[in-house]
Amino acid sequence: MNTTAMFDIAGKVALITGGGQGIGLATAKELLKNKLKAVAIIDINEVIGQKAVREIQEEFGEGKAIFLNYDVSIRTQFEEAFKATINAFQHLDVVINNAGIVNEEDWERTIDVNLTGTINGTLLALENYLPQSKIGEEAVILNVSSIGAFTFFAATPTYNATKCGIISVTCCLGHPLHYERKKVKVMAVCPGVTETDLFNRKNVKPLNENCDKLGDEFQRTFPHEIQTAEDVARGAVHIIKEGQSGSIWIAENKNPPYEVDYVAMQNIRRYN
Repeated sequence: MNTTAMFDIAGKVALITGGGQGIGLATAKELLKNKLKAVAIIDINEVIGQKAVREIQEEFGEGKAIFLNYDVSIRTQFEEAFKATINAFQHLDVVINNAGIVNEEDWERTIDVNLTGTINGTLLALENYLPQSKIGEEAVILNVSSIGAFTFFAATPTYNATKCGIISVTCCLGHPLHYERKKVKVMAVCPGVTETDLFNRKNVKPLNENCDKLGDEFQRTFPHEIQTAEDVARGAVHIIKEGQSGSIWIAENKNPPYEVDYVAMQNIRRYN
């Protein structure tokens, strides 16, 4: 056991990347339903970011959210988001690295946003900001990976690679030695296919025509139930409250999240 008892969300402050819509916005609202003090929405799209803050304020009241227009792939910009959040709310307790894209055509940008952005957010939170700005005994980092980290979709090789990388970063920095050093839980949630703009085929830029056809075929034949962003948000809050540092969770088919293990090295050798 490497963490304390259940994490209490009440009175805490959260920073959520890619928080203007989809899973990010749904998680912000779910946290506020659990008595979160306030949330900083980080997004590169100012229109949807400002709209998200208005939605939150209409539902939960004034002063519950701010929008910060920064690019998570640029470390200096991301660091400004941390500073602005703490300046606005005096403390910071939860960081959710959720920003992500599916752009196989510009695969470098996919790596920059999905993986570099998550590493930026995790390291800034763990090493620089959460230990000094948390108000409770511990703080939380939740990284949003994907079921694609476990299922290899032929149409999205770079996207899948970034989501595998997020799992690796989470397992490494969620190690008990890091938790004892900083008292920050680092965990990951891997959503199954979720009805968001990321899943909309119009927003997916394929590597080539063949990959585009593979993506169409995947959507036609996908065997599982497509869940909503709100389904994932409820799972994310459960993980934040109860998960142990270094834990990896899958949230799929509208079901509660379940924890999974990476297969130990000694168990993966194939014997003929």
